[in-house]
Amino acid sequence: MTHPPLTVSGRRPPLSKDTTVCISLAARPSNIGTRFHNYLYEELGLDFLYKAFTTTDIAAAIGGVRALGIRGCSVSMPFKRAVMSLVDEIEPSAKAIDAVNTIVNDLSVPGGRLVASNTDYLAVRQLIDRLDPDGAVLLRGSGGMANAVGAALRDKGFRTGTVIARNPDTGRALADRLGYGYAPEVGTLTAPILVNVTLIGMAGGADEHRSAFDSATLDAAAAVVDVVAMPAETPLITAARAAGLPVITGAEVIALQAAEQFERYTGVRPTAEQVSAASAYSRQPATG
Repeated sequence: MTHPPLTVSGRRPPLSKDTTVCISLAARPSNIGTRFHNYLYEELGLDFLYKAFTTTDIAAAIGGVRALGIRGCSVSMPFKRAVMSLVDEIEPSAKAIDAVNTIVNDLSVPGGRLVASNTDYLAVRQLIDRLDPDGAVLLRGSGGMANAVGAALRDKGFRTGTVIARNPDTGRALADRLGYGYAPEVGTLTAPILVNVTLIGMAGGADEHRSAFDSATLDAAAAVVDVVAMPAETPLITAARAAGLPVITGAEVIALQAAEQFERYTGVRPTAEQVSAASAYSRQPATG
């Protein structure tokens, strides 16, 4: 597939010594954040550059953010907790789940001041405003993103639920934090709100053609959330739409959390249309 041109307006200034740099740190960097942010820098004419990195020394990497005057840093697994001791301030969104995915460097402070937050949590909290908090939840997954989604649900008033996870240690730990029950498999369990926070349905994965919940579970549901971002229309989302259920997709989650990061880094809030265009561009497969 051929990408559309990156530049829509072509207004980004030429790169120079004054260009502001933002980065991401992950064990396995992807192109999604790089494409999203650079697309919007170009569209909005901002003198910024975004680049993805990995590292085997997270302390040195965060020291480099501070020492080099890097404005923003997105943080992915396995560094989301390790960076918490390396920043100067942790906002409530990150404290709520004991994990960071965004660091903003206040460059007006000599030597910088690193402020950490979690925009995954913030994005999910906004998106689940569409859902009825009186409904019980089946939350499938117990990893880092499941912690963010679960905390957002709990803090929005979803007090009843079950965490479904094959790993009993992480599953029960998350269930205990949320005040939910625990089960190793979905089985015959049902609930009005179904939430997938696993890799089931992800493009290129072993389970890309599977739905995280079967038709019997969907029949008893009132709404579906699937945080898998690629593809946007996972088997679960496709089945939920066919059943006439309202859905929240992983593409929505990743776009909104990235927009929250973008605003923190630049001070500019892109429009919904700009976010949608950047998100669509960012999720396109690589050419080759």
